[in-house]
Amino acid sequence: MTLRIWPGRPYPLGATWDGTGVNFALFSENATGVELCLFRNDQDAEAAATIKLTERTDQVWHCFLPDVRPGQYYGYRVYGPYDPERGHRFNPNKLLIDPYAKAITGAITWSNHLFAYKVGGPREDLDPDPVNSAGGVPKSVVIDSAFTWEGDRPLSVPYNRTIIYECHVKGMTMQHPDVPPELRGTYLGLCSDPMIEYFQSLGITALELLPVHQSVVDRHLAERGLTNYWGYNSIGYFAPDVRFATRGLGNQVYEFKTMVKTLHAGGLEVILDVVYNHTGEGNHLGPTLSLKGIDNCAYYRLEADNLRFYTDFTGTGNSLNMRHPRTIQLVMDSLRYWVKEMHVDGFRFDLAPVLARELYDVDKLSAFFDIMQQDPTLADVKLIAEPWDVGPGGYQVGNFPVRWTEWNGKYRDAVRKFWKGEKEQVPEMASRIAGSSDIFSASDRGVYASINFITAHDGYTLRDLVSYEQKHNEANGEGNQDGHNDNISRNWGAEGEVDDPEIIELRYRLMRTFLATLAFSQGVPMLAHGDEIARTQQGNNNAYAQDNELTWMPWNLTEEQKQLQAFTRKLLALRQAHPVLRRRHFFRGALLAGSKRKDVTWLRPDGKEMKQTDWGNAAHCFGMLIDGMATDEVDDRGHVVSGDTLLLLLNGGETPVRFTLPALGEMKIWVVMVDTAKHELPVVRRGRVIVDPHTLMLLRYGTDRRIATSADVRHDPLTPKEQHTP
Repeated sequence: MTLRIWPGRPYPLGATWDGTGVNFALFSENATGVELCLFRNDQDAEAAATIKLTERTDQVWHCFLPDVRPGQYYGYRVYGPYDPERGHRFNPNKLLIDPYAKAITGAITWSNHLFAYKVGGPREDLDPDPVNSAGGVPKSVVIDSAFTWEGDRPLSVPYNRTIIYECHVKGMTMQHPDVPPELRGTYLGLCSDPMIEYFQSLGITALELLPVHQSVVDRHLAERGLTNYWGYNSIGYFAPDVRFATRGLGNQVYEFKTMVKTLHAGGLEVILDVVYNHTGEGNHLGPTLSLKGIDNCAYYRLEADNLRFYTDFTGTGNSLNMRHPRTIQLVMDSLRYWVKEMHVDGFRFDLAPVLARELYDVDKLSAFFDIMQQDPTLADVKLIAEPWDVGPGGYQVGNFPVRWTEWNGKYRDAVRKFWKGEKEQVPEMASRIAGSSDIFSASDRGVYASINFITAHDGYTLRDLVSYEQKHNEANGEGNQDGHNDNISRNWGAEGEVDDPEIIELRYRLMRTFLATLAFSQGVPMLAHGDEIARTQQGNNNAYAQDNELTWMPWNLTEEQKQLQAFTRKLLALRQAHPVLRRRHFFRGALLAGSKRKDVTWLRPDGKEMKQTDWGNAAHCFGMLIDGMATDEVDDRGHVVSGDTLLLLLNGGETPVRFTLPALGEMKIWVVMVDTAKHELPVVRRGRVIVDPHTLMLLRYGTDRRIATSADVRHDPLTPKEQHTP
């Protein structure tokens, strides 16, 4: 292969096709030499051409190849000292993935030769391995970024109208009978007509996708016939995972863009779960696939007193070094790429505190947050933090800066404890369903800061939350030692699946109650995929390695599952129909200026307003009265946003409670819109209602003519098409 070699440019990093050739640029501060290897096939062990890079500008090695075109496979070999005790792990025998690769050919093929050291040697990782690894390393791919977006624009759905649905690209469609078989489990399957119709009918506005960056399957999983299904083991921060493409080998970029464009056309935002806290290269005994062999000292956080070892704030073996400007640049360039080139609408940052650790502690004033705050490309995207990591001081709920929202773990725990029946939970529960102002108001953020959730990919599904008190992770092959032990769950009579109709009905009541709590809480609700149809993982609360029916979305539903699905649709429709359930600002809890009304009033079962002393005495039942006319909220044009007056009644106890309804002094009646214990919804003119155990009720104050309007969104039966039954 005869190639012309021109000097090229140090920026942009990565492989960039400009219509006349390809510019290659790779940062390495400590390397002594770099070779660019070009391959004819993705599994080749020997390069068709090897080009020594002689140009180096600002620690970036670069060249321009006018004879190379999109579709070219490539990788790097980087020279330098192999001296782990000084933090250096250069080994030119190991082919390296370009950190800026826009596409990667596929999974790695595990062998001892993927490691820079002699596996099983007498000195662990201290002796370099001389064997070429290229045959087992996926190749980077040059792409043509051209795509016809046809006027696609960010949807910019306001947070107070956002309803997030966390899901897995593959798992959503693998068993869907109406998705064409060739599209199941892919980007194109997720945006197929049956899925668009499903998401729209459910009432969600944004898909939060589990990681779609190209990732690594851990060796111990591959050798047991398992996989890293969730994908929290990134190796390519610019490359869509080829697992979800129909044809692969570069086509994943086109198909991902097609998915985003189609979802946008259907009114759905796309939020990516991103893992910038660590990579799939593991600790000092892990493989050398990319950053570790390009410049270990620059990209990874190393122990100050022994540079051979990695500082691990993630529990995965390594943490990215966010103190180095080139590492921050890698993260920021990746974020900008996904917004500008791939048109995504936001990001959920896995173990986000790791990104804020400059010295050792989590620092709200870190360089990462400063840059994020000032970047115009990221100014309008949704930023969601998982606000904890495994390092000291890693639990940071409420401590992220303005513009950031957070997975509210305190909301999750409070809601679970209250409906489990634990004592003395009323004050905490009231704070959480009111938007958690005690957590977020100090940072000058509004209700939007709280991403409310009850379950997520990590942990029990909603059905398992009410069916299991002990985890059952045996299928993972780790002796049931993995996963959380404290799940704040309750099985309501027996462990696991049962035939007892009373237990089954009670569990479905609890699921309805949890879903109603999520829908009617202030903040941004996030629903985990399948909770609306009682999806089970058979008690596995850490199903990260299960790419099978255990984790895939089921579509052949029982009658009970169909009813729960319809109930969820009703809840989300009610949330969107009533502005008082999705405020932009926190409740004041005091008389509004010039008015004798409060925006929110907390009630005892006797209908009286709760006093300070009542909070400590409240057992398991309380009410939340939201006055639809007592508001100072305005819309985008400055008009006052008023609505119906609503009453939430919650009974987390074991016995029914007779609740006296507030008399508001007007000739109106109370209409029960939701009762998670009953399907028949009575009209209550005045007086009292019975709130059953483990039950949430939502009532609207209105006139007789409003009783049977569409705003009440009754339990409508599903059409045959909506049932998705083969």
